[in-house]
Amino acid sequence: MGGVTSSVAAKLAFFPPTPPSYQLLKDDVTGITTISRFPHRENVEIMKLTTRKGNGIIGLYVRNPMAVSTVLYSHGNAADLGQMYELFVELSIHLRVNLFGYDYSGYGQSSGKPSEHNTYADIEAAYKWLVDTCAVKPEDIILYGQSVGSGPTVDLASRLPNLRAVVLHSPILSGLRVMYPVKHTYWFDIYKNIDKIPAVKCPVLIIHGTADEVVDFSHGKKLWGLCKEKYEPLWLNGGNHCDLETYPEYLRHLKKFTSTVEKPPSQRVMWKNSNTNNMSEPSRQSTDRHESSSRKSTDRRDLKSSSISKPPKSEKIKKNFDLIEKSRRSVDCIQMSRKNNEHIDRARKSVDRLDRIWAG
Repeated sequence: MGGVTSSVAAKLAFFPPTPPSYQLLKDDVTGITTISRFPHRENVEIMKLTTRKGNGIIGLYVRNPMAVSTVLYSHGNAADLGQMYELFVELSIHLRVNLFGYDYSGYGQSSGKPSEHNTYADIEAAYKWLVDTCAVKPEDIILYGQSVGSGPTVDLASRLPNLRAVVLHSPILSGLRVMYPVKHTYWFDIYKNIDKIPAVKCPVLIIHGTADEVVDFSHGKKLWGLCKEKYEPLWLNGGNHCDLETYPEYLRHLKKFTSTVEKPPSQRVMWKNSNTNNMSEPSRQSTDRHESSSRKSTDRRDLKSSSISKPPKSEKIKKNFDLIEKSRRSVDCIQMSRKNNEHIDRARKSVDRLDRIWAG
């Protein structure tokens, strides 16, 4: 029964791009593997990792010589490394971090089939490669999970006590709660972030758009309330599920977060204390992304921060992310827009039946 339920959940939850947006190209002379459409970069490495489930997943590692932290990025639905490549490079540059991204089993050129437990094995393989092969310390790793990627991210974070931080971008409370407003957790639900987030011991940043039509804004707010070590969230006013990277506040807030968690714990005390005073109501609200990057922030503390980018630089970054957005059509929406209604209707009918079974 559990296997059947997991199979049904996988069909409703995962939409890998078909066909994949990229191919792997290997140079016969140098032996270097690249992703089609993108020239070889000295600081970008493409590799294949074997998971404990036996699947071969494709990883992409972007190095930054000035990096203090390493981001392990779990992308959203209906996306693969070909669509994420440019964003990963931009984030590595502007955040000054190393960044490792990977395709889930059954996504891109990774083998196997997508499932909840396969994604857990996938992120474990990526984490193990960073720690064992690259000698990255757990306390230097920031886990980043976007949409469905919040599932493997929260699961791994709940089991690792010494991570530097976690970023959840348009996260879900659980798979079933995206489609149906259940009040308690069913045994057949997937990605039960709502139950696991209290076990995460490191600082957590949550980013969510207030106009998200795929994963309701309430998911991000609820998860933020359950975090053990909260960081000032970023609620992007008018932001949808697929466009948050185009807001200037997105990159600015990420920079602020990474610079904060990179400080020694003893220097984070004032940040923790000041943050606990504002837990009941998030202090940052976004303005419209089409306003100029020199506008005043609604967070007055940002006006005093020396880390805010100068207007010309912010505008340049915004343009870079706009171009990335147009080229990859962002995360989760490529096939979701075509399949969303069909699958949600089907899912709700299934849940109604399961609800009656549960009640009976």
